[in-house]
Amino acid sequence: MISTPSKLPGTGTNIFSAMSLLAEQHQAINLSQGFPDYDCDPKLTELVNEAMKGGFNQYAPMAGLLSLRELIANKVQHLYQASYNPETEITVTAGGTQAIFTALASCINPGDEVIIFEPAYDCYAPTIKMFGGLVKPYVMHAPNYTIDWDMVKKLFSANTKMIILNSPHNPTGCVLAEKDLQELIKLTKNTDVLILSDEVYEHVIYDGQPHLSVSSYPELKERAFVVASFGKLLHTTGWKTGYCIAPSFLMKEFRKIHQYNVFSVNTPMQVAIAKYLEDTSVYTALSLFFQEKRDSFRNMLAQTKFELLPCKGSYFQCVTYKKISQESDVALVTRLIKEFGVAAIPLSAFYSRNTDSYVLRFCFAKKQETLEKAVERLMKL
Repeated sequence: MISTPSKLPGTGTNIFSAMSLLAEQHQAINLSQGFPDYDCDPKLTELVNEAMKGGFNQYAPMAGLLSLRELIANKVQHLYQASYNPETEITVTAGGTQAIFTALASCINPGDEVIIFEPAYDCYAPTIKMFGGLVKPYVMHAPNYTIDWDMVKKLFSANTKMIILNSPHNPTGCVLAEKDLQELIKLTKNTDVLILSDEVYEHVIYDGQPHLSVSSYPELKERAFVVASFGKLLHTTGWKTGYCIAPSFLMKEFRKIHQYNVFSVNTPMQVAIAKYLEDTSVYTALSLFFQEKRDSFRNMLAQTKFELLPCKGSYFQCVTYKKISQESDVALVTRLIKEFGVAAIPLSAFYSRNTDSYVLRFCFAKKQETLEKAVERLMKL
């Protein structure tokens, strides 16, 4: 029998797929995986249809349609006062995860150390390990998931190659503050340490707060890959379309991998997105749209036995259940699905070590009636 050693021997099906499958099996309301249960703007699908009928059905340029890259450059300049060359510093990707994978593939070699902040989006650690890198986790704790940068500094070594940031943060909904970015500037000054900034929820931020993009800080911009997502912006997660921006010396290496990974991204979607986002109000409207959902969902959840944790960004609400049960978070989410018909995600899935802080994550990117029905069931717990 032929056998080959696994590159990720401890990795199985991710928690999102597992919970969604269990929810489907038990006809549970799925508040686990981060995707909307409502349609995107019909104008957007009409534009895709027009692009297909207009003959835009062959390969796009490897880096993405220039019209879309120019739009991205204009958007970043307007929002973050950061200049990127659409020819050499912007690449359209097959979603944010592909951009993260490709950025890591382009620069992580065996023995390189990468600092991540846990709980962390589940693709970071496996991808680092796939390329022989070593994960150095900094563990954040409920309820506020703040960062002690003096402790982060202690994770640095001669082998530190990269720091991965994520703000607004999945799964906790926390956001980086000005003091965090200033500490990061001090920490990386006079080093060759790179930054990968996962900013896919950049437009899902609340209470009038601005999104503090790494691209706004010249000292960070010069060493950073910044990843964004059209799926989150346009309620089209299934289109798997996003982008990466970076200085030309980093983007050159990024594209070397990108061309052999996916080569190019869905052409009619790019044509449609470039046309649709000529209306810049789309960016500002999104935070208001989701803030209404967040506020409504939090008000309803307050009637349950769960304790609400802060949610300053993203479309995820975390809760603690310490006063309800001492069972593990995996056991509780399984019971919620089977006995109460609501699916959530256990936060322990976002840690590399066995860390159970009695916290669950709910996704509120759902129809109002979906959220109401889910909370009705959760009130029975």
